[in-house]
Amino acid sequence: MEMLNIASVGFLVVFLGTLFLVGELLVRVKGLFAIIGIGIMSVYFTFHISGEVGLWVVLLYLVGLVLLIVDGKVVNDGTIALLGAILMILALAIPSPSIIYGVLVSMGFIIGAFTSLLFLKVFPARDMWAKMTLKDKMTNELGYNSLNESYKGLVGKTGKTISPFRPTGTVVIEGQQYSATSGSQWLGENEEVEVVSVDGTRIVVRRIEQEEEKKD
Repeated sequence: MEMLNIASVGFLVVFLGTLFLVGELLVRVKGLFAIIGIGIMSVYFTFHISGEVGLWVVLLYLVGLVLLIVDGKVVNDGTIALLGAILMILALAIPSPSIIYGVLVSMGFIIGAFTSLLFLKVFPARDMWAKMTLKDKMTNELGYNSLNESYKGLVGKTGKTISPFRPTGTVVIEGQQYSATSGSQWLGENEEVEVVSVDGTRIVVRRIEQEEEKKD
């Protein structure tokens, strides 16, 4: 136990405790990580709590942990989780015997929390922060797909360049401006063009006169 007076040992203890406690929130391991994490953090707080620093720091730590759980289960925006993490770091740093010790255990908490994400590669994930992840994923996918479909609808339409193409520039099609490329062609301003292909959001145009000459 006396080894906990050493800052590096305090760092390791907090790192491991945080690793398993946060890991319990992220993955399904039937409470095993919770038992390990609580056991490790109990050793830390039991050693550092004295007459000057009472059980209120443990309460502060538990309040922070509860805020993490509430954010992950209900709020899903990360703001309450951030507040909870700050409270937990304060609870760890306040009973530290020195500033260096406090800095190291704070780092141990942060590194342990981020390292726990590696558990997601091995164990099945819980639904913590799932709503936020799903919402972001759906928004990005729907936004991209919607944009991609609207660009595909430009194929075959005609427009006019409003800037020189060397070989990229800006074209107006049905009153809307788009960034486009003319491939190997160099186009001037105010030239009539046709959209010949769309690859994702990459619009390829060709000068209409050249296309008509080729047909003749």
